[in-house]
Amino acid sequence: MIPTLMLMTFALSALLTYRFSRPEGGNFLLDHPNARSLHSRPTPMSGGIAMLTAFGCAAILACVSDGTMQASLWICLSTLLIFTISLLDDFFNLSALFRLMIHAAAAVLLLSQTEWWLIAFSLPYFSFILPETIAIIISLLFVVWMTNLYNFMDGMDGIAGSMALFGFSTMAILAGLAGEMAFMLMSVLVACAATGFLVFNFPPAKIFMGDTGSSSLGFLAAAFSLWGTELGIFPLWVALLIFSPFIIDATVTLLKRMWRKEKIWQAHKTHYYQRLVQLYGSHRPVLLRFYALMAACSFSALFAPFLSAMGQLFLLLFWVFIYVGLIIWVDRVAK
Repeated sequence: MIPTLMLMTFALSALLTYRFSRPEGGNFLLDHPNARSLHSRPTPMSGGIAMLTAFGCAAILACVSDGTMQASLWICLSTLLIFTISLLDDFFNLSALFRLMIHAAAAVLLLSQTEWWLIAFSLPYFSFILPETIAIIISLLFVVWMTNLYNFMDGMDGIAGSMALFGFSTMAILAGLAGEMAFMLMSVLVACAATGFLVFNFPPAKIFMGDTGSSSLGFLAAAFSLWGTELGIFPLWVALLIFSPFIIDATVTLLKRMWRKEKIWQAHKTHYYQRLVQLYGSHRPVLLRFYALMAACSFSALFAPFLSAMGQLFLLLFWVFIYVGLIIWVDRVAK
């Protein structure tokens, strides 16, 4: 069953993406270049519809064929909220506040039905229990922030789809090793849908995923991180490590913009990946460097749960050192 669903998801995603990328495919959504864009020509941005349609169809089939996958059903329903509001935003450019309200509603729907609250947080040699109110607030903020930061990072050919491919594939492998087959199947389906989209999104991209794709992938990344933590597949910090190429860039950029008292809800070109594209003058060399970073994070995450507490601590310190070095390097060369 799993190989069939994987093949179906990839093929449907690729076929729909191809269809939407063609001039005769009814390009009802176009991303027109502006002062903050990294592309130079109008490009279809309906790839997210293709990708999420493929994932949704496969996930529904999986849920119907296996009555034990109730958690997957709630993921699909709450993701549908994100998909819908993001699609409307792609068409009508909705206000940031309204979008955040719907993102929060989707997070409440998911967490209230699954109870994947961040009740405890663990690091090597350090663990603490959160008070109930604090746990609820942090859990909701985590889901909403992951939803939005993924959208912020979708500004370069191939980057958002590649992060989904690396991230969800890594979680699928960890789930397989832990014997959690439902989690593994759902993770694989997201990765396959992203791969089908990437066929036409690798630089130079013929199509973008739009907010419909990027916000939905961010929401799924948050949901799967909490789900995997609840199942004991990995501690939360391992999931954060997997998606750290996005989390670090988006979070550090946001904090720097807040420090400079900029309007953080406005579009800009100051993310680290955007500055690197402007530095290199091309998407492909930057994307290939991100591939190396994503692969290294994924490789580390695969071994992290099996390391001793001391080994995990050294791994965390290693990545702190790497990211601090990368941030300093980009800040210097970009000047």
